[in-house]
Amino acid sequence: MRHLEGLGQKEVIDHIKSLGVTSVELLPIHAFVNDSYLLDKGLTNYWGYNTIGFFAADPRFFARGPGALAEFKEMIDHLHEAGLEVILDVVYNHTAEGNERGPTLSFRGIDNASYYRLMPEEPRYYINDTGTGNTLNLSHPRVLQMVTDSLRYWVTEMNVDGFRFDLATILGHEPYGFGEGGGFLDSCR
Repeated sequence: MRHLEGLGQKEVIDHIKSLGVTSVELLPIHAFVNDSYLLDKGLTNYWGYNTIGFFAADPRFFARGPGALAEFKEMIDHLHEAGLEVILDVVYNHTAEGNERGPTLSFRGIDNASYYRLMPEEPRYYINDTGTGNTLNLSHPRVLQMVTDSLRYWVTEMNVDGFRFDLATILGHEPYGFGEGGGFLDSCR
């Protein structure tokens, strides 16, 4: 089911409830870009794990087209009315900008050294803990604020109930390695 509007239909909700399901998890719906690797082959990415906008829902998921956030809120309302929780899969560990050869789409052009973890001895290269070319720098206070503001937005404005964090352990990485007392984990507590 590609459009979120369909998920909020009574027949779909009734079927989900008949299975004994109590929560629905959505794959990432944040705005994302297709990998050039796929585009070169005439393919597209429907998975959404190549995020570029943490506050924007990708218009490809909406039957009503761009700017149809009312559609998302209606779907959430219908699921909640049926007693179902909505979990949103989120990708805050990397972005669609890739490694040093990737496109400059937003964060890299704004403040590369703040948004991304870079190799200390050669800062033109990205630390790639994610296997996708870059790792978002959640040790930087403004980047951490952006991520926590995004989480807050999806809860308070869009009414989602919880999150599934893609590559969650990466979010706890600090310059010295994984830290239970790292900024992101502290902010979640």
